[in-house]
Amino acid sequence: MQGRLLKGKILGLDRSNIDTDQIIPARYLTGISKTGYGIHLLEDVPGTPMSDQKYKDAAILLTKENFGSGSSREHAVWAITDRGFKAVIAVSFARIFEENCYNNALVPVKLKQDEVEKLFKETECEIDVINQIVKSNQNTFKFDLDPLKKEFILKGGFLKFMESKTQTVKNWEKKQNQSPAFTSTVIGS
Repeated sequence: MQGRLLKGKILGLDRSNIDTDQIIPARYLTGISKTGYGIHLLEDVPGTPMSDQKYKDAAILLTKENFGSGSSREHAVWAITDRGFKAVIAVSFARIFEENCYNNALVPVKLKQDEVEKLFKETECEIDVINQIVKSNQNTFKFDLDPLKKEFILKGGFLKFMESKTQTVKNWEKKQNQSPAFTSTVIGS
């Protein structure tokens, strides 16, 4: 299981409407591997603290409204996770970007505008995925995650979640194949 509790340094991007073209420029979208994109994360966005050494081990990306808008490239989430981030906190996310977060076990935390503003004054925070709580030195905030998609995060992403269900499906299928009602319906048809 992936991290239930995420704790780390916050890297704040005090801006709204950061789109996927800004997150990972299109010129780097030449592969299908999930790695190698982090070094290009937000490189064309002026004034970001991405290259500041004090944030090299940041685990939580903090931003404002409409994060991840634009084209529906999964590479944007791959770049964020490849750079070492475990969660993104924002006021809102573009829908497809948010889905890609769940599918790749990047925790998408939506907070109110005033809560995000308070976190911009902090240097670290802790995210409790199970209880859906963000804690910092000065604040505690609740957030919502889709219950099923939270399981994706806890299992390490959608594909790992599905892998964890494989044996259950195989057992059900075996049981169904051995059922007299199943056999007579399928064979007797």
